[in-house]
Amino acid sequence: MRGAKRKEPRMAKVAFLGLGVMGYPMAGHLVKAGHEVAVYNRTAAKAEAWVAAHGGRAGATPKEAAAGCDFVMTCVGNDDDLRSVVHGPQGALAGMAPGAVLIDHTTASAIVAREIAAEAASAGIGFVDAPVSGGQAGAENGQLAIMCGGAEADFAKADPVMQAYAKATEHFGEAGAGQLTKMVNQVCIAGIVQGVSEGLHLAIEAGLDAKKVAALVAQGAGGSWQLTNRAETMVDGKFDYGFAVDWMRKDLGIALEQAKAMEMSLPVAALVDQFYGDVQSLGGGRWDTSALIQRLRLLKNGSL
Repeated sequence: MRGAKRKEPRMAKVAFLGLGVMGYPMAGHLVKAGHEVAVYNRTAAKAEAWVAAHGGRAGATPKEAAAGCDFVMTCVGNDDDLRSVVHGPQGALAGMAPGAVLIDHTTASAIVAREIAAEAASAGIGFVDAPVSGGQAGAENGQLAIMCGGAEADFAKADPVMQAYAKATEHFGEAGAGQLTKMVNQVCIAGIVQGVSEGLHLAIEAGLDAKKVAALVAQGAGGSWQLTNRAETMVDGKFDYGFAVDWMRKDLGIALEQAKAMEMSLPVAALVDQFYGDVQSLGGGRWDTSALIQRLRLLKNGSL
């Protein structure tokens, strides 16, 4: 695993397409690392604001932003969003030259990763599917875990540049392997958040100081990132931040579709996906994923 920060071997020309809560700070870290950065965002005002804050240039289209770049990063919403910025006469691939590398940080399907890898290869362009984990805080602090698929040579080129915002990177195989690994990550998170929600709900209903319980349990075998970083806000009922339920359902949907194609079952993930559907029905689509505990509270009170 590549976990240590390394000095960049050279300054590169980089484009970053998609300046959401993750992409905006990630692109900023590339500037701090000494790279020359161009950006594109579907809402042009956000790209202009980024340039005003960080320098560089904004492209009116993905093709324009990608032109002349050694590396092009994408970080958008889903498979269709990704296709819209990569394919077509104004897409990123149309602006890239042979030898450049396209790095996709979107959490998407393995299918679209392989599709884009094939199109890129036909143009002599490298491709790495590289979804990330660590949330908005990880992006802002440059501490993301990056799960990569693609040719080993393409990963070797991309890895030093990704170090600008990485805590750890790893290559897992050919195109699509990064997305498959991200599915594992999201399935694990779903089960853990539900378990933490049930444990904290039990502590509260039993009349215990749930925050003290969480602090102690976190030191033992019941500990997890979710318990350490989310227990206090879960107890306080604060969910207006973090990784949105809407996005988690999108990610779990991808994992469940993959499992179906592989003729296997993910029963806990499927159940928690339904629970997140309940949270959406409560108007909590933009709440943090830790809002599963709110569903339990409402069930207890007969409000759901």
